Amino acid sequence: MSHDESGEGLKDAVQRKGSFSQTLRAVGWSFFGVRKSAEHEKDVAQLNPVHVIIAALIGVGVFITILVLLVRWVLSSGVAA
Repeated sequence: MSHDESGEGLKDAVQRKGSFSQTLRAVGWSFFGVRKSAEHEKDVAQLNPVHVIIAALIGVGVFITILVLLVRWVLSSGVAA
């Protein structure tokens, strides 16, 4: 049985010690595409993949909300007309 089949890889990923605020910062910087290689390697070793997914979904939700509000503001101000 390989390492992945035993479920130890998942257990290791869930037991990582990265904080959720650290995860939010890492995901935020990844949205802009600016991240130092050393910081990326540190994040890969520390961040919990479940936290990364949750933070990414929050980031996408915030981004879409900002875009919708911006479009509504432009349309209501008459700039598009």
